[in-house]
Amino acid sequence: MNIRQYVQESLEEFRTKMTWPTWTNLQQTTGVVLLASVLLALVIFGMDTVSNQLLKLIYGVK
Repeated sequence: MNIRQYVQESLEEFRTKMTWPTWTNLQQTTGVVLLASVLLALVIFGMDTVSNQLLKLIYGVK
């Protein structure tokens, strides 16, 4: 398969076989991703804070 044929077949697949999400679906999934990102950031922040305080306690650093 040469590059030209590959590009033509890719464009054909792009036009005929791909489905795109609706605007509502796109907004919903974006909201889910944002919420999951914020929750994960909060969990990591909490773990970092706890481990930092624990290490300060262990090493006696003020």
